[in-house]
Amino acid sequence: MGEFSLLVSLFLPLLGSVALMLINREQVKAIRYSALGISLITFVASIPLYFAFNHENPGFQFEMNLPWITSLDIGFHIGVDGMSTLLVLLTTFIMPIAIFSSFNPIEKRVKEYYTMLLFLQFGMTGVFLALDTFLFYVFWELILIPMYFLIGIWGGQDRIYAAIKFFLYTVVGSLLMLIAIVWLGYYAQTSTGHFTADLTKLRTIAPMIPQSIQQWMFLAFALSFCIKVPLFPFHTWLPDAHVQAPTAGSVILAGILLKLGTYGLIRFNLELFPQSSVHFAPLISTLAVIGIIYGALVAMVQTDVKKLVAYSSVSHLGFVVLGIFSVTTEGVQGAIIQMVNHGLSTGMLFLCVGVIYERRHTREISEFGGITNVMPKFSVLFAIAMFASVGLPILNGFVGEYLTLIGAFKSSVFHNWTYAILSASGVIFAAVYLLWMFQRVMYGTNDNPKNQTLPDVTRAEMWTLVPLVVFIVWIGVYPNTFMKLSEKSSNAVVEKVIKTQSGSTAVSSK
Repeated sequence: MGEFSLLVSLFLPLLGSVALMLINREQVKAIRYSALGISLITFVASIPLYFAFNHENPGFQFEMNLPWITSLDIGFHIGVDGMSTLLVLLTTFIMPIAIFSSFNPIEKRVKEYYTMLLFLQFGMTGVFLALDTFLFYVFWELILIPMYFLIGIWGGQDRIYAAIKFFLYTVVGSLLMLIAIVWLGYYAQTSTGHFTADLTKLRTIAPMIPQSIQQWMFLAFALSFCIKVPLFPFHTWLPDAHVQAPTAGSVILAGILLKLGTYGLIRFNLELFPQSSVHFAPLISTLAVIGIIYGALVAMVQTDVKKLVAYSSVSHLGFVVLGIFSVTTEGVQGAIIQMVNHGLSTGMLFLCVGVIYERRHTREISEFGGITNVMPKFSVLFAIAMFASVGLPILNGFVGEYLTLIGAFKSSVFHNWTYAILSASGVIFAAVYLLWMFQRVMYGTNDNPKNQTLPDVTRAEMWTLVPLVVFIVWIGVYPNTFMKLSEKSSNAVVEKVIKTQSGSTAVSSK
């Protein structure tokens, strides 16, 4: 059942994107509902992954490995562990919401738009499933195509600039990753006599690479993933992409696409290069802390509500990176659940921004005020998303941030509490800029008569927002439902790094 669910989750969106191209472009309603139906079936098909997954097993499950390029030991090798299971479920959950939210706003080239969305889902799911470095790279590159067009065709006024900037940043990172993948396979050949791209084999070979070489491989992978996160100072493409992308594009960017970078940092950097992970942890964590504070401070001075939410992503994802490189079970677990949390709460914030933009066709905070008087249902939903991003207890954001801070406090890699103390200030700053924005938009005074006649959320908009609220509260109240999936996998990664660190310390002392 698990293998079947895995295949359907991966290939149904691809088959759906092909099927949409066969529908007459004039049949807009059929195209929209076909795309929605395909994404919903994919989500339902992915649910058995949760129940079939053995959360006591830290290794990969539901593996399938078909030969592809046998001379280089490259194969169609897919499977999941606890972390990737959560991210696959997040992907299949977010996509129907993103597709449904596009029904009214997207009116031009509808056929191409939904084709791109489903093809993008295929690529993102593939990244989380790939257990072959070459296959991983193929899926990683495939994502560029639909995202570039989603921003460049259906985006805002400066969409071409934002799309090209996104593409160039990501391509540079991808080339660095390709170099590291080839180098890694070549080293495997020199040590074992056979080139390989099989990630399960490289997990054993890579930690044995001499430290001087391992560090360069680590940096090549890390730079590629940090650009995608994006970690300070590689973040400048993100605000432009978020602001110019259509609402669904922003939801997918925040909800799923940015998680590819943090996922890669765990799957490749932490697991393949444990010694280098410890060596570079203070540097990368310093950049994470700078990103937490910088993103929050820049968010404070934004006048565009969508750009404010975009900079909040820079800040919130700094917590994820900090948790990863604290190299503690609490930190890594916090990072994994925070990936899910950020996708839910920030994705919901972008949907809320889309709701008011569709009514006023402006995102300037100064143009709003007193919205809660005419949109009471919307104000409640917006408040939940905002408080989740702030990290209010009983909502999901609190769980991830708390665990990452605990991990930073306990970390034997950092050797001090400075990282945790400074990053904790980001929680305070988040409360400042989000509460300030919410007060101005929802409760501020504005004499513009356009604000006095806005309709409240429609039934269709409720269908996109309420499911997110359910999981925001669910994770906040009882996070173990989801965290138990990744617990053993997180423990295994941390133990591997600590064991390698202890071994290298013992050798150095001798």
